[in-house]
Amino acid sequence: MAPENPPAAALETIRAVAIDVDGVLSDGGLWWGPNGEEWKRFCFADIMGVSLARRAGLMLALISGENSPLVDRYAEKMLIRHVVKGCRDKATALREFAAAAGVKLAEICFMGDDVNDLPALALAGFKAAPANAHDNVKACADLVTSRAGGGGAVRELIDYLLAEKDADSCTPVLAARERHS
Repeated sequence: MAPENPPAAALETIRAVAIDVDGVLSDGGLWWGPNGEEWKRFCFADIMGVSLARRAGLMLALISGENSPLVDRYAEKMLIRHVVKGCRDKATALREFAAAAGVKLAEICFMGDDVNDLPALALAGFKAAPANAHDNVKACADLVTSRAGGGGAVRELIDYLLAEKDADSCTPVLAARERHS
């Protein structure tokens, strides 16, 4: 659900989006194949959202606590250059992304779902959580999506941050102010 009074100053300055993978980009489930290979499910709505964000000029990062090659595959498909896997300190990873991208932490939106994401969420200029996030994460979020992780939550966040100026281009705008005024 969108906040009643969104932090407009934060929305105006968002230049980058960092996304946790398991529980946000995927549904948090893990399947093993007969030969021990891992499988994760990704939602096409989220894939489109990431594409729209990239097309709008937002820088993107994936920050995952797991060390899965599927994260690399997703990043490669989605042209996401900044990927941190096996991360136990997501706050440090977010700081490193900010430095690499040349943005301030206040210019980053971070979406996480569990208590290990709280330190990174505390640093971000705009904080988002999927509907099925841990209660402590939802309590600190500026936006809690109506959709669950792996089921369009990332797309909902991107739609919240972006508005289409016309049919062919997307530009970051004060989407919340326009939608909730």
